Amino acid sequence: MCLAFPAKVLEIDGDLATIERSGVKRSASLMLLPEAKVGDYVLVHAGFAMQVVDEQEVKIRDALVAEMNGAPRIVENLIL
Repeated sequence: MCLAFPAKVLEIDGDLATIERSGVKRSASLMLLPEAKVGDYVLVHAGFAMQVVDEQEVKIRDALVAEMNGAPRIVENLIL
């Protein structure tokens, strides 16, 4: 199974971005997403940023993953 994960863009240097997810920093290519900018949240798969997503969507995804791991359900509180 393949999974894209959301991460925040911290820095951009040419076609490479420094991204952060849960305190872990990595590099990701912006070749497929040249419109991404510092501060955006992007979906990353296989080292490539593929889509810009808003912060609210990231919070909902994180809450759903936490729920799958046994955390209490809070998604209803996140959806406007």
